[in-house]
Amino acid sequence: MCATTSETASTNAFCVWPSEAPVKRHAANEDELVARLQAGDDRAFREIIGRYASKIYRVSYGILRNRGDADEIAQEVFTKVYFSIKAFEARSSLYTWISRIAVNECYGYLRKKRGRPASESDFADGTLSMRMQMMPDRQPTADCALIQRDFVNKLLERIPEDERMVLIWKEVEGFSVSQLSQLTGLKENTIKVRLFRARQRLVRAAAQLRGRKPSVRSFTSILK
Repeated sequence: MCATTSETASTNAFCVWPSEAPVKRHAANEDELVARLQAGDDRAFREIIGRYASKIYRVSYGILRNRGDADEIAQEVFTKVYFSIKAFEARSSLYTWISRIAVNECYGYLRKKRGRPASESDFADGTLSMRMQMMPDRQPTADCALIQRDFVNKLLERIPEDERMVLIWKEVEGFSVSQLSQLTGLKENTIKVRLFRARQRLVRAAAQLRGRKPSVRSFTSILK
């Protein structure tokens, strides 16, 4: 994973996979890391990558279901983190802030990808558009799963960001309600309400698009 720290010719690039990131016996706390990075300490950026890269990749892959795309988005996310860190005001945890960037980047990428015509590179990457053209008679199970996931992602785009985030953290990251409460600073009952609303919005949106009422469980199982 490469994260660029300068847009000039004298760029310093960090290429750090989670397993390659420097590990310190006494890890810096989050506030200290943020303060150091805001002051221009590139070592703090390496530590942030080491701490959160695998989680951000997992969130990205959970949405995109393509390893190359997820890696590309993760790189873009950490580039944005580096250049936007001074705007971070600690109203939420650093992971919450980075994760929001990742989810927004993923859905922006999906919208952009849907807007362009199919190409040979789509087929090489394993995406669906060319496969559908090549196999008009019968689609394998894997393609059906891709269609379902794409449908759910379209529905998730219709959900308010706050509700979408807690649902993704719950279903993709596997956080408990208690962990989500600690992560966001919200009360557990508020988390439960947001999860309930998000799931109900999924069902209503699907009913409008398909003309029938699917179950909530069918959506959350696809997200995992």
